[in-house]
Amino acid sequence: MQYGICNLSIVPLRFEASDKSELVSQVLYGDIFKVIEQRKSWVRIRLTFDKYEGWIDHKQYLEISKEDYTTLNTNNLKLSSDLIEFAQDKDNQLYPIPLGSTLNGLDILEHEYDGTFINSKQKKENIIDTSFLYLNAPYLWGGKTPFGIDCSGFTQMVYKLNGYKLLRDASQQSTQGQALSFIEESEPGDLAFFDNAEGLIVHVGIIMKDNYIIHAHGKVRIDRLDHSGIYNAEKRIHTHKLRVIKKII
Repeated sequence: MQYGICNLSIVPLRFEASDKSELVSQVLYGDIFKVIEQRKSWVRIRLTFDKYEGWIDHKQYLEISKEDYTTLNTNNLKLSSDLIEFAQDKDNQLYPIPLGSTLNGLDILEHEYDGTFINSKQKKENIIDTSFLYLNAPYLWGGKTPFGIDCSGFTQMVYKLNGYKLLRDASQQSTQGQALSFIEESEPGDLAFFDNAEGLIVHVGIIMKDNYIIHAHGKVRIDRLDHSGIYNAEKRIHTHKLRVIKKII
């Protein structure tokens, strides 16, 4: 078994071993993973944080030992907490560090970092404050940063920055936590899930107070939430049909 760490800011995780293949997620600076399949120019990896799998270019990671992987996997996550920061290598070259990057592997990468970070669980009330860091970020299928993010990447990263683990896709996240019967039972920070005409869960957002929701749809935005779903006041239509509300924390 081979182990790796992402030594670049944002690496595309693709469905197949091709630059033309669908972007299914992103590997952020400091993420660690197992290499489960190798080809000439690509490796299939399983991310340690959420067990998500996909293909990355073999030039876009650093191989690490099993011992280093085990050590990194047992430590509490230390995450960058600014929109963008920089790490510096021994040759004084800079590496961009997007919000929510993992800093536990700095010594292994021989990088220095003097920006702000979070390394402990935060109170549930902090979920909404964190979500505002992504406000107006453009929607990007598979994205996980303020420079492009999808609905479940948004919820996963907001929870991650507060010390909680969510799975990657909306359908996966809907299997976590405790289901609530009514919107009135929810609290700011709970998750609302939405389905399509086939009954498949395809969207997720974070509930705010006073029947509002923050979610990634075109961009990270705030809309009204009612028993039917998400109501877009600008278009005067419901854009998403409510399926279930989950309390994760």
